[in-house]
Order: sequence, then C-alpha cells, then structure tokens
Amino acid sequence: MPEQVLYEERDDIAIITLNRPEKKNTLNDVVIQGVADGVDRAARSEDVAAIVLRGAGDTLTAGYDLTAHAADDGNATWEKTYAAKGPKPRAGAWDPVRDYQFMGNNVRRFMKIWECPKPVLGEIKGWAVGGATDLILCCDLLYMASDAHIGYAPSRIYGTPTTNLWIYRLGLEHAKQFILTGRAIDAATAHRIGLVSTVCEPDDLAETVETEARRFATIPANQLALNKMLINQAFENMGLRTSQMLGTFFDGVTRHTEEAYQWVEEFEEKGFRQVIRERDAPWQDYGERPRD
Repeated sequence: MPEQVLYEERDDIAIITLNRPEKKNTLNDVVIQGVADGVDRAARSEDVAAIVLRGAGDTLTAGYDLTAHAADDGNATWEKTYAAKGPKPRAGAWDPVRDYQFMGNNVRRFMKIWECPKPVLGEIKGWAVGGATDLILCCDLLYMASDAHIGYAPSRIYGTPTTNLWIYRLGLEHAKQFILTGRAIDAATAHRIGLVSTVCEPDDLAETVETEARRFATIPANQLALNKMLINQAFENMGLRTSQMLGTFFDGVTRHTEEAYQWVEEFEEKGFRQVIRERDAPWQDYGERPRD
C-alpha cells in the first residue's frame, strides 16, 4: 500500500500531504498519526521555517472514514486500541470513558498543529467535512480554493466538533449559524466571515500557500514561536481546553443516541451514500447542492 501521509522538506518548508485520494483522504488512525508525526518532525528540523498541510488529489479530506473498520486499513477497533481492565462489554454497551480516550487521543494529535512552534498553513481544496475541520482548524492560517467548501455536517446527526475551534475562529453568531445547521460554507463566505485568510483560483492554490510559507524563513524562529504562543494563549485563557473536553465527550454521546443507532443501521439497509443524501437533501448542500 502507498504511504497514507507523505512528508517532504524543500525551500525552507515542510509539506505534509494526506495521501488517500481514492478515499477522498478520509481520516483513519494511520493518517492521523502520520500528520502528528510529520508535524513533530518538521518542528525538530532546523531547515523548516513553516509547514504546509494539504491533501492529494481533488480534496483536502472528507472527514472520518465511516465506511472502513478493518485494522489493516488504519482503523484499529476501540477494543484493541483501548482495552480496559474489567468485564467484556455486552453487545451494544457504550463505555463513555473508553470512547473519550479514543477520541481524545485524536484531539491530542490534531492539536500538535496548534502547539507546534512553527506556523502551519492549511490548504483547503475540494472539501473539508466533519472531522476534517477538527484537523484543519488547528492550523494557523487557512487558504482556500475558490470552488472549495468546508462544513461540519455531523451537526445534523452523529457528532459534535472535538477540537471545537469553530467558536474561537468565528465568534458566536457565525458559529451558531454553521454548527447548529451543519451548512456547507463556500470559499467566498468563508473569507467574508474570517474563517480563511485567502481565497484563490484552484490552480494557484498550492503555489500561493508555498510562497507564503517560504516567507516565514525571513523571520527568526524564536519570534514566530513566541508570537504564536502569545496568540494561542489568549484562546487557551478563554477556556479552549475545557471546551474541547466537552466537545469530545458530547461527540461520543451523539454517536450513542437511539437516533444515531438507527441512522447507522440504515447504512446496511439503504447504503452509506443514500443515507448521507437523505441527511443533506433538506439543506441542499454537500452532495445535494443544486447543480448550475
């Protein structure tokens, strides 16, 4: 199998690429760990001034891979990953602590981007959906292709944001507008509400991001680290970590309601894509947005 995350250093920058284009770069344990390892590697490198995070193919990432559960595909089962001492859970039982440990481990790895002393620039093309936003919103600066979309569709069923950076990046009104509804956000709107720094043509996106990332080589690394820490600390003081704890726990709750159980059961009855279509059809977005 090809590497699911690629790492490259050149021209004063590190480039971390999610490399599952055939799966829309959906997130599994291998991908999440690969990004975390790449960030750590870039942070240690004296040759790297800034980091670019992108996806291979036509999209950044479509979020968590809900269709794959096999360990050899990078989705180790929760029981294997977080085996707890005690009786084997009965069928259908939910252990909130085990769930929190599992999802909390993902949050800790996403937050390596936030904690990295070097600027991390996120490149959004195609789609960044659901769990993709838990990852990409940890970046310092976001650049978006003019035809791209971002959104937290699991708000409609089966999820709450775990890194919970929407509220901190958007403010109250827009956070409620897009998290309560799960609406997809186009690039022009994302720029208008301050979610992304720059919007550019799809063919220019990669070069635009890399050019900006290389400019950080002209600023001392200690300056970048201290200023990033100072900005981040203001949000830490606003309760970011507590919000993440609640978001991660509530995410588990939403996946274990009666509505969630019935929704997942429909995957077998109707097929995954049809269930997603029915979720999004009333809102006319994601795969159900009207075609011109």
